Amino acid sequence: MMQFGIFSVGDVTPDPTTGRTPTERERIKAMVAIALKAEEVGLDVFATGEHHNPPFVPSSPTTMLGYIAARTERLVLSTATTLITTNDPVKIAEDYAMLQHLADGRVDLTMGRGNTGPVYPWFGQDIRQGINLAIENYALLRRLWTEKVVNWEGKFRTPLQGFTATPAPMDGVPPFVWHGSIRSPEIAEQAAYYGDGFFHNNIFWPADHTKRMIELYRTRYAHYGHGTPEQAIVGLGGQVFMRKNSQDAVREFRPYFDVAPVYGHGPSLEDFTAQTPLTVGSPQQVIEKTLGFREYAGDYQRQLFLMDHAGLPLKTVLEQLDILGEEVVPVLREEFAKGRPANVPDAPTHGSLVAAVRAAEATEDSGEEVRSA
Repeated sequence: MMQFGIFSVGDVTPDPTTGRTPTERERIKAMVAIALKAEEVGLDVFATGEHHNPPFVPSSPTTMLGYIAARTERLVLSTATTLITTNDPVKIAEDYAMLQHLADGRVDLTMGRGNTGPVYPWFGQDIRQGINLAIENYALLRRLWTEKVVNWEGKFRTPLQGFTATPAPMDGVPPFVWHGSIRSPEIAEQAAYYGDGFFHNNIFWPADHTKRMIELYRTRYAHYGHGTPEQAIVGLGGQVFMRKNSQDAVREFRPYFDVAPVYGHGPSLEDFTAQTPLTVGSPQQVIEKTLGFREYAGDYQRQLFLMDHAGLPLKTVLEQLDILGEEVVPVLREEFAKGRPANVPDAPTHGSLVAAVRAAEATEDSGEEVRSA
């Protein structure tokens, strides 16, 4: 089964049609309302970004996701980026294991380096070491989640001697990890090396770039012995704005597009929608363009949409989620399921990960019995 959901970057942007800027509190509360709406309309995932600079507010994803966990029952809670470069791996290990327990396993993470250069010195790091930090910190994080006692020494933090992270992951199985990247082949390689998921943001770049990144990941996933290229775990981003009539969607969204902190003040709306996955139009146009992602990404596991940035008022975002949940996602679920090969795995969940670990343990135990017989 594919997962469908939304991700938020949490920007605080003036509404260009009214000139009003929400307060930080209003924006934080709006993100919570959007997550609750996502569950209400039948979506699978809510993901929040992590930023430590204006105009963004989600500096503490585990605080927000923990609050949302207490108010939801089914929604998978994720990060659109967890800054593996500037966060201490020990803190990530403990924070997200704690969240995993509180949310009854409805947690996964997307590791990334972020898009803000100044964040590195704010947390005592050097941006020139970004890739190296991502590699070393993630290697340590995995050990903290899978080994009871860790002895470790590296380049970017003080050594650990006899250290045990608490709490341990729920059921002894860490949260599933996606590695998010827009442009860095090194991150696709890292995801493939560990057999983790690869999430391509897919809201900026043309399809041929996305295709190259995903093909690299799939090829290297198979190279490292995790399965066939088709069995690699792929997620895609996207952005949509919908109205019943496509002309109304374009007219209403244009002022927001023009000032968007993510990509405003650049190409025209028409150029951007022609050259990237951004879809502004009718629900049917969104369905058709999203189904087209499979042509260059293959059969994949997770599709998240950006719905709430650039100053769009909460009322409008909630209307968008109604359309997404009622008219778009049911069709996408049905259409993506058609012709999906049996060997393509479903999106990972805590339950599926635990089952896989237990099956592997049972196989290993039976092998031991045979060898000792």
